[in-house]
Amino acid sequence: MEEFHRIKRLPPYVFSIIDEMKLKARRKGEDIIDLGMGNPDLETPKPIVDKLIEAAKNPKNHRYSVSRGIYKLRVAITKWYKDRYDVDLDPDTEAIVTIGVKEGLSHLALAIIEPGDVALVPSPTYPIHSFCVVISGGNLKSVRLSKDSDFFENLLKAYEESWPRPKLLFLSFPHNPTTEAVDINFFHKVVSFAREHGMLIIHDFAYADITFGDYKAPSLMQIKGAKEVGVEFYTLSKSYNMPGWRVGFCVGNKKAIHALGRLKSYFDYGIFQPIQIASIVALNEHRSCIKDIVAVYESRCDMLISGLSRIGWNIEKPKGTMFVWAEIPEGFKEMGSLEYCKLLLSEGKVAVSPGIGFGPYGDGHVRFALVENEQRIKQAVKGIKKVLQ
Repeated sequence: MEEFHRIKRLPPYVFSIIDEMKLKARRKGEDIIDLGMGNPDLETPKPIVDKLIEAAKNPKNHRYSVSRGIYKLRVAITKWYKDRYDVDLDPDTEAIVTIGVKEGLSHLALAIIEPGDVALVPSPTYPIHSFCVVISGGNLKSVRLSKDSDFFENLLKAYEESWPRPKLLFLSFPHNPTTEAVDINFFHKVVSFAREHGMLIIHDFAYADITFGDYKAPSLMQIKGAKEVGVEFYTLSKSYNMPGWRVGFCVGNKKAIHALGRLKSYFDYGIFQPIQIASIVALNEHRSCIKDIVAVYESRCDMLISGLSRIGWNIEKPKGTMFVWAEIPEGFKEMGSLEYCKLLLSEGKVAVSPGIGFGPYGDGHVRFALVENEQRIKQAVKGIKKVLQ
């Protein structure tokens, strides 16, 4: 049988190379410190788990749910936006529950992208931002995102270089993998740009709460007129340590929300209802737990950066996310990120993600995920020291 059309458009998954090496090493009995996949290792707060158990014991909650999420959960996310950003959203027309952000992004792209539509996507970026466009039959235009260039200027240039003109712009700040952060003025410029050119902005706000020091991440929805040209995704995965629960949201533009809801009505019956009920409790009653979760990530971040600095690998501390984005040290850059990651794994017993896996402009960097405790991070630094020496 010939290879299927959509599968042919997908490149090999670079991260699988490191995963396979990691698996083989562990089968040999080697202790590999895994700072690769951004899979939160902390427990979901107990009151949220308790509510899940309570709701799961009620047979009424065992039936099919609704694909766009139960009403009280949509109310809870709109209340979160009102309390946090003073943004008014209609839970019926401007909010929808998704089975995690990844599912929501993918199905939104499938709902609105026509064959040949062009989407502007930062590079490097979280892979689904790029490949939901590809899977949907659209064309990708990468926009360089780096500390040594102005992303908005790169965005303008990419738009002018594209034909047909781009219809979509994907963003995610605080950013995975680069940890880049923006201020509210950036979103003012982006919304004006989108209005002028008739584009739709899709903002992945997965790390809304995971910020350090005095920095607070702005929401796209705070900008006047943003709902006319954009949607924003939020998730409980990081903020509440609920990655496996798969609870996300999309809010904003009514037309886009309706399109996503229409498509989802054919594809799924929504999230298991007890999970939705527990998520309502999380959003309404347990926001305070986020401070403790953020404190853990910041402590791990400080531990990793200070440890790497002591062995000669200097990295700027990010303003947020659960990652550290690091330029490959001098003497190793010519290897490229994939080969350098192989070296760290084979000689240092530390698994990290190669920058090339996040797009063409990601090579030359690696990404550390802060998903091991501080003792393990210290051990990782010792392993990396062996490689640097």
